Amino acid sequence: QVQLVESGGGSVQAGGSLRLSCAASGYTSSTSCMGWFRQAPGKEREGVATCNNLYTRYAASVNGRFTISKDNAKNTLYLQMDSLKPEDSAMYYCAADSNSWCPVDGGGTEYNYWGRGTQVTVSS
Repeated sequence: QVQLVESGGGSVQAGGSLRLSCAASGYTSSTSCMGWFRQAPGKEREGVATCNNLYTRYAASVNGRFTISKDNAKNTLYLQMDSLKPEDSAMYYCAADSNSWCPVDGGGTEYNYWGRGTQVTVSS
C-alpha cells in the first residue's frame, strides 16, 4: 500500500504563487509515476502535471506556469504554481502508480493511489 498526503493549498490572489507538496509513504517502489490532478465543483477531474524519472508532462492550461518536481530521497512530490488564475481554483490531488507512461490526460484513471486533496482558491 501507498499513502499520499498533500499539503500547501490555500487562498491567493490572481497572479500569486503556491507550492503544493505530496509526501509518499509505504510501498513507494510503486510510485515510479506521480502526478497532480485537480477537480473543480461541477467539473470532471483533470490532469495537471505528471512525472517519472525520464520526463514530465503538463496540461496545456498550466504549461509554462506550473512546475512539477520530485525529491526521491524524501519521497515527496511538489507542484510550484505561479501566475495563478481564478480558473486554477480546485481541489488538487496527488496520485501515484507504477505505470510506465505516466499520462496526464484521461483524468487519472490509470492511477491506483490517491491522496485526499488540498484546496486551492484563486481570487480575482
